[in-house]
Amino acid sequence: MKAKISKSYMILISLLTAAAAAISISGCSDQLSSVTESSAQAETTQTATTAAQTQASTAAQTKRLSESDITVNETISNSEDGGHAITAGGESADYSHVLVTKTGEADGDEADFYGENAAIFATNGGTLNLSNIVVKTDGTHANGVFSYGDGTTVKISDSYINTTGNCSGGLMTTGGGTMNASNLTIETSGNSSAAIRSDRGGGTVNVDGGYYSTSGKGSPVIYSTADITVSNAEMVSTASQGVVVEGKNSVTLNNVSLTADNNTKNSNKSSYYQAVMIYQSMSGDAAQGLSSFTMNGGSLVNKNGDVFFVNNTATDITLSNASITNEGDGVFLRAAAAGWGSEGNNGGQVNLNASRQTINGDMLVDSISTLNLYLKSNSSFTGAINPDGAEGSVYVEIEKGSTWTLTGDSYISALTCDADSINLNGHKLYVDGKEYTEGTASQGDAIEIKVSTSSGGHEAPPDGNKPGGNPPEGNPPAKPD
Repeated sequence: MKAKISKSYMILISLLTAAAAAISISGCSDQLSSVTESSAQAETTQTATTAAQTQASTAAQTKRLSESDITVNETISNSEDGGHAITAGGESADYSHVLVTKTGEADGDEADFYGENAAIFATNGGTLNLSNIVVKTDGTHANGVFSYGDGTTVKISDSYINTTGNCSGGLMTTGGGTMNASNLTIETSGNSSAAIRSDRGGGTVNVDGGYYSTSGKGSPVIYSTADITVSNAEMVSTASQGVVVEGKNSVTLNNVSLTADNNTKNSNKSSYYQAVMIYQSMSGDAAQGLSSFTMNGGSLVNKNGDVFFVNNTATDITLSNASITNEGDGVFLRAAAAGWGSEGNNGGQVNLNASRQTINGDMLVDSISTLNLYLKSNSSFTGAINPDGAEGSVYVEIEKGSTWTLTGDSYISALTCDADSINLNGHKLYVDGKEYTEGTASQGDAIEIKVSTSSGGHEAPPDGNKPGGNPPEGNPPAKPD
């Protein structure tokens, strides 16, 4: 039965104080189907103290809710294929202390792009205010809460969302919609089911506080074809990337604790595993252009493979005082071609900006990729760049007070640094084919990052699906991999 609640059944919102947890996002149509020591011991100690304080702050602001934590006064259910339990189409509606359940099936674009079969659906400029609710879905393409279209806004707080079917994200935003969430706990267990998802047409997503986790294949915590900002939250992915950004879109993490264990593949597009994947699937669901990933404070723990993987796109990665730990066997950054895009033109183009940042691990840039690395504000990098020999174009700029300590021979194209910026540590550094002499200053030029804005072709996303759908590896995590 399809239930659409009129205003006479609405319950007044009561505010409760609760905190929530970390969220992961992935898609289901054709998207992503992926230090150094401080020069002064005092700086090292200060950095460690700051990181510890940041993590403690994050822990203090996140709380994992369960269904039993929320008082329910009414149940609204829908079991119709393609139907909704709650709909706001061009109207404003408020719900609180409600249990929403959804079964029933859907398939493809109508669900991923336009909200078919979502438990709660806002569209046509409608506004939904949701607080202290429980949302549970068990069906394919059964997203929890969906905001579609320009002018449509969903505000949800102090609530618990659980989805178990494939291609069923927790929060879903498409077509220019807006999603504002605070203090949620979202748990997804299906494949291609990101906790925080977006798809064709993107939109704006703001999440503050809470706990967000995913356990399915191709299900990153966040799959972004929108502008997504998450603050003061905890996010955990136990099978897929933690974050996937596709095309000309962005993810910003402020004081977020992210743990990613990407150990399954949703496609054969790439053999690499990673915590953060930035790419362009060419599925047509995300515009081409310069993407961005920003991390301010907080922590990132990578359990397997690389920390960052960039392919078939151009991106700005900005890291500021974030604690980043790689427990995997991969590198810190890999910019390289994979199975998306046109062969020979599908490398990764990266500007990596580090401020008050400690970076440990190698960086690999293949022959059709580019890296501009900027170490600023007492940042330190301990690692090698292309230790096996010169490949792609790499520029390194080290601001006074920042350092690079080599852990292996390195090959770059250009260098700007002071005389005391580089510690060769017994290794050799080659700049444009010439061996660098330790203790000398250098002046070079950054490499132009070429940003493609053409529509390109149409290609299935990594991993077969996209965010919330299929992950990298065949389809996007819902596309990535």
